[in-house]
Amino acid sequence: MLIVPGEKAKDVCDRQLAPTRRDILRVGGSAFMGLTLGQMLNLQSTTAAESSSSGWGKAKSVILVYLQGGPSHLDLWDPKDDVPDNVKSVFKRIKTKVPGMDLTENLPKLAEVTDKLSLIRSMSYTPNGLFNHTAAIYQMHTGYTADKVSPSGQLEPPSPKDFPNFGCNITKFLPPEEAMLPFVMMPRPLQESNVVNKSGTAGFLGRAFDPYYLFPPGDDMDMAKMDNINIDDLKLRPELTSNRLGRRARLRDMINKGMPDLEKAVDKYDLDKYYATALKLISSGRARDAFDLSKETDATRDRYGRNTFGQSCLLARRLVAAGTRVVEVIWPKVANSNNHSWDHHTGLSERMKKQSAPMLDAGLSGLIGDLDERGMLDETLVVAVGEFGRSPQRGVSTSGNNNSADGRDHWPYCYTACVAGAGIKRGAIYGESDQTASAPVSNPVHPTELLATIYHAVGIDPQTIVYNHLNQPRELVKAEAVTSLFG
Repeated sequence: MLIVPGEKAKDVCDRQLAPTRRDILRVGGSAFMGLTLGQMLNLQSTTAAESSSSGWGKAKSVILVYLQGGPSHLDLWDPKDDVPDNVKSVFKRIKTKVPGMDLTENLPKLAEVTDKLSLIRSMSYTPNGLFNHTAAIYQMHTGYTADKVSPSGQLEPPSPKDFPNFGCNITKFLPPEEAMLPFVMMPRPLQESNVVNKSGTAGFLGRAFDPYYLFPPGDDMDMAKMDNINIDDLKLRPELTSNRLGRRARLRDMINKGMPDLEKAVDKYDLDKYYATALKLISSGRARDAFDLSKETDATRDRYGRNTFGQSCLLARRLVAAGTRVVEVIWPKVANSNNHSWDHHTGLSERMKKQSAPMLDAGLSGLIGDLDERGMLDETLVVAVGEFGRSPQRGVSTSGNNNSADGRDHWPYCYTACVAGAGIKRGAIYGESDQTASAPVSNPVHPTELLATIYHAVGIDPQTIVYNHLNQPRELVKAEAVTSLFG
């Protein structure tokens, strides 16, 4: 194989996106390096063995807890002392189960499960028009920068030309083993201003790989909206029994066998496969049962938090238990809004303490702890991350926004991600931020590398080639997995 890499990620300035070791090896190829076929196969075998001991394929499912809006790392999971007053968090530092993995007082419940997770305190990238939420969200979900970027965040709407959401790529290459919805996104679409669901689609893969959008009716401030889930699409009509539906399917098969020309014409579309999957999904009732939160005890529901975010995290656990491959829980309040939003340009202290942090604390700790207690965490990768962090100094403008003395602006240069499960080290910190949490001082992790790690965890080579709407080859992501995160 001879693959000559072009200019790597020319639209960003990050030095870690230079050509990778794998690129060099690919260019080297068997012809240039003089490898025999046997030697190449041996090399592949060795690489596979190395991968298997570093998280390769250990995740049967992925739950992305997407903290849209960009939470402040200094006020949650990377507290700093001996810094200027306008940098230091107003929230106190607290100890956790893991010595040295201190959090702020906003996360007392998460402090009790730090022995089950890792914190990446060195998430970082240099923006190129990525100070706005929409462009940064697009990068975080697809691994690529959007075609049109503006400081105001007003980008073009979703398009069939878009790069696919990572979950769509996963379900294309690894469809679920059960008759179950492969990818569920909830409880609201990705959104900033008037741009709705950008990077929340399958893009050029085609609509067949779009997520199942579970967006219950109700305002974003309706904390009980997950009780309004409508699953009528997953129910049989009253007049149809499973046996009757099965007879219809057999009749359809008989007709198809008598129409070889028609079968030949549509063979490439795999209609039988899609029809059978849909039939099993509806007739089995598996998805319908998974959506029924009333089957959970009051104690369990209380543990996650009786709000939209907490109940979405609980539903995520139910879905992966039923066989869903990917679940994305999107923070239920958009950026550029108040009340529960992570976009804390003003009123950070009050809003975080009483609104956003308590919901995150209960929901995320409940999810990680519950998965572990049920023996599911070993095969479920949980990732909690936003599109960026917040500025170390309060009251300054880094993105053209107005910020109060009690607000922090956008900051992509250094922030924190929380990862757990599927072989991720427990009770570990990866990377380190500097004295003011302004930049990494060790092991910087680009969002594309985090995506590559997700692909690696489910057993997909991050640099697998897909073809876009113009039939041009594109890697799933131009980055390599951070295998050091795995035990």
